[in-house]
Amino acid sequence: MKITRRKLLKGGAAAGAVAATGFPHIWVTDASLAYAAGGKIKVGVLFSLTGTTGIIEESLNKATIMAIEEINDQGGINGMQIEAVVEDPASDPATFAQKARKLVLSDKCVSVFGSYTSASRKAVLPVFEKRKNLYWYPTLYEGRECSKNVIYTGAVPNQQQDEFVPWLVKNFGKRWYLIGSNYIYPKEENNYCKKLLKELGAEVVNEEYVPLGHSEFSSVVNKFRSEKPDVIFSTVVGDSVVALHRQYRAAGLDPAKMPMASLTTSENEVAAMGGDAAAGHFTSAPYFMVWDSPENQKFVESYQKRWGADKVTHFVSEPCYFQVKMFQQAVSKLAPSDINPAEIREAVKGVELTAPQGKVRLDAATLHTYLWPKIGQCKSDGQFEIIKQSPGWLEPVPYKAYENQVCTEQGLKET
Repeated sequence: MKITRRKLLKGGAAAGAVAATGFPHIWVTDASLAYAAGGKIKVGVLFSLTGTTGIIEESLNKATIMAIEEINDQGGINGMQIEAVVEDPASDPATFAQKARKLVLSDKCVSVFGSYTSASRKAVLPVFEKRKNLYWYPTLYEGRECSKNVIYTGAVPNQQQDEFVPWLVKNFGKRWYLIGSNYIYPKEENNYCKKLLKELGAEVVNEEYVPLGHSEFSSVVNKFRSEKPDVIFSTVVGDSVVALHRQYRAAGLDPAKMPMASLTTSENEVAAMGGDAAAGHFTSAPYFMVWDSPENQKFVESYQKRWGADKVTHFVSEPCYFQVKMFQQAVSKLAPSDINPAEIREAVKGVELTAPQGKVRLDAATLHTYLWPKIGQCKSDGQFEIIKQSPGWLEPVPYKAYENQVCTEQGLKET
């Protein structure tokens, strides 16, 4: 009998399901049916609702749930409803891993949407790679990953910095202070930033990292005052962003002379700190709430209708929303018996759709997303003015900082 790729995948999935249950005497003839049983497709939603990054991740949960609700209200996927299993990992990487195992093994979710920090993504990665499941990660991140079990819909360094850093050097100067939270993402983003600064003949006058959840920035602000950098490049995340901006403003520093230029400060953090504390500072991102498009107008109106007129959308909640629509497109190509993580991964390669930020595409080789870089300056009303946008969508290059490595459909290659 001829063994097709699809039959091989089904057989492997069935064997994996038997091993996971711990009952070898039970033979599952088609384990993929478990993913679409009873007219429902079960997915996990794994964002922190409490803890230090709850300030941002709670909004990621909301955008994901809204997208699922929209799909279900429109009849689901080929008549099947999406059932969301929501867990709160409480901003703790170890809890992320524990909850991920539950969603994959106990709840039998066919995919999980989750994580804000790279620390939490790294914590769950072994679960998804060992169990051959799919994790949908919406956050801008540092690159340097080529997993076949993660769908990456956030920006990588070249998509945030390639236009931002030269623009800042041209408009503000060549002396830079790098301040970030103390984990992998800020350090890798700063490595790429330093590479660009060197090419531009600029210098780093100081580089400093603070613990996650850090709230006392008086010594850092004093260094800003004494060093007098032209640009403060910030990769501080979570509640710490609010504290940093408020203390900067309280010290009387001037963003017109010494702006903070961030990869991580969105409308969500601005809403928490108040527009006056953020006014005059810059952010680079593929999406801002003020972006003028029919798709974004619908997204913002739907979000505020669902969650409250005072709520804001931002550059991580937006990919949370469109990655669920990518999932919908991929699953809609499959028969119910073929709905499993491996088939979804193949079906989502090359998927295109018009997201609130513009038309996006999932790159088949890297499983990263083509996005639209933008530079925004925050105003006192808490919104951004878009200063510049890329003339076209930008290819994701997750190993741009490491020119001897490239992510391919076959995996990571040395060049």
